[in-house]
Amino acid sequence: MVRFLTALAALFVILGLPGCLLTSTPAPPLPTETSLPPTQTPTPTIVWFPPTPTTTPLPTTTSSAAPSLDTRPQFGELLFTDNFEDAKGWTTGRTGSGSIAQGVNELTLAVNQPDGYLYSLRQGTRLGNFYAEITASPTICRGNDEYGLLLRVSPGLDFYRFSLTCAGQTRVDKYFQGKASSPQELTYSGSAPRGAPSQSRLGVLANGKELSFYINGEYQFTVRDPSLPVGGLGIFARAAGEDAVTVNFSDLKVYQLAGN
Repeated sequence: MVRFLTALAALFVILGLPGCLLTSTPAPPLPTETSLPPTQTPTPTIVWFPPTPTTTPLPTTTSSAAPSLDTRPQFGELLFTDNFEDAKGWTTGRTGSGSIAQGVNELTLAVNQPDGYLYSLRQGTRLGNFYAEITASPTICRGNDEYGLLLRVSPGLDFYRFSLTCAGQTRVDKYFQGKASSPQELTYSGSAPRGAPSQSRLGVLANGKELSFYINGEYQFTVRDPSLPVGGLGIFARAAGEDAVTVNFSDLKVYQLAGN
């Protein structure tokens, strides 16, 4: 009898063993990006160039200047001139986006990185009210590639930016306290050349909170903004796509305002 009971117990153990092996504890789920603590947020990306609307075909290119008014810039005595014989007064060198180098009486910004952006600032320059002109000569440029002037640049790199595109458009951007905006949105101008090679004389008259912009002496528009009353001066070039952009800048002149 004892042997029978012992054999029966052993049989129950053998029959129950497979059931134990088939039962397992579920593994914990793998961590995912969504399981990060809520305090870990992505670092915000600086938008140096505000987004622009999709380019539409140009029906008729006309100057934005009022034809019945004399809108030529009015200015006084020459404050200083810079013919770029010596580029020591400007930011030069190589970056991941390209190079800034001195040429013959010019400063060349060569962007060779897709969507690259280069700028150069004139050292020791601090301007409030003034009229400035500079010649911009793109040699490689197309479509929405941009180039132009940086105005009233602060030590913290706040600034206004007067841009021309190689599609014949112009605009004014502002970068202030970490935010980019466009006080004057992108608009076609009959004064802005298309493509390259080309050459334009860019001008800006800054008087208090009013900034008036010119291309080849032709009035474009006026922006009224009190954010940056004084600051430095610079130039820039930007590739809007994967193609290279090269722009030469020369013959900078800065004048007092008439009556100041």
